[in-house]
Amino acid sequence: MATTNAPKTPGIWGFLIVDRYMLRQFVQTFLICFCSLTGLYIVIDAFTNLEEFITYSRDRGSLMVIMGEYYAYRTLSFFDSTSHVITLIAAMFTVTWIQRHNELTALEAAGISRWRIVKPLIAVAMIIIGLKVANREIFIPSVRESLSSNAQDLGGSRGKQVVPRYDHRTGILLRASGQAYANEKRIEKPDFQLPRGLDRIGSRIVSEHAYYKPAEEGRPSGYLMREVSQPADFAEYPSLALNGGPPIVLTPKDTPWLAPTDCFVVSDVSYEYLVANSNWQQLSSTWDLIQGLQNSSLNYGAKERTAIHSRVVQPVLDLTLLFLGLPLVLTGSNRNVFMAIGVCLALVVAFMLVVMGCGILGDSYLLEPSLAAWLPLMIFVPLAIALSLPLRS
Repeated sequence: MATTNAPKTPGIWGFLIVDRYMLRQFVQTFLICFCSLTGLYIVIDAFTNLEEFITYSRDRGSLMVIMGEYYAYRTLSFFDSTSHVITLIAAMFTVTWIQRHNELTALEAAGISRWRIVKPLIAVAMIIIGLKVANREIFIPSVRESLSSNAQDLGGSRGKQVVPRYDHRTGILLRASGQAYANEKRIEKPDFQLPRGLDRIGSRIVSEHAYYKPAEEGRPSGYLMREVSQPADFAEYPSLALNGGPPIVLTPKDTPWLAPTDCFVVSDVSYEYLVANSNWQQLSSTWDLIQGLQNSSLNYGAKERTAIHSRVVQPVLDLTLLFLGLPLVLTGSNRNVFMAIGVCLALVVAFMLVVMGCGILGDSYLLEPSLAAWLPLMIFVPLAIALSLPLRS
């Protein structure tokens, strides 16, 4: 009787051993890369801003506690920015490593396909992508006040420039000749320009300070203007409404909780939207961005609309990047680890250039925001599928 020498496919325990081996190698590489890059960032940034930390700690407590809290928040942001790249590096390094030691050949000789070999890597990559989404939508928004201040403004007491903004719902131009202070959400020397319909007491409201107040029960969101100097007789007039709607400028004459020298300007334009170079929207959740899109006071443009679409497609883009990189090392014969990392970096650069280029086109109204966000998927998904086909054979 003839005998066959065909390799037998390993049973479930054999697969579990292979999966555990691949996962251990991947996780080790991912943690080493992430911890090394994070540590390098912290060391460079800490030495650059050490004087600011020492000065701030003199009044606020332990230097190590302050720095630990500061960089713990930055680690969340760093993970969001780098996790997709580190995931690709770890996956390509793992595959190249088993190729280098002829382990891939041995696994294939045992009847395990290349697609089956990388399945655990894809599974853990999807878990990392899920963690990135949770980090972006839950954890970062919860600490965005801390992330929005740099080392030069640890307590939020450093003044920032105010960018004039229109409240598109009321027509009020929110501006100031002074600066804004994040720790109090205070604007120094505000000078609000009133539109027609609200200018019965004058075209401007000028005061010493304005404090942003979020909406509370019985009071809308807006700016509490203290020590109003113009118009001088504003307290003698009742609150001003626009086109028969609810009051927009509240005065002490019919608002008991206002002091005689104060007034309240109703606005859904938040304090953060008035601060120059603010990354508040980048630190907001997708739900917050969508709510801002529905806010008639803000009148979001192409940049914000592109950002919302980009949030939706980002997990798919991260997974697409992985499927672009893995076939490059699985279908090749190169076993040089450093060459694999070089190929990975070149791929990431090309990928990011296309994504950033599409984003710029969307922000500049040269493409529809939705198309600008989805176009990278239209370009790279067919390429990733074509590169991955040989792995399934």
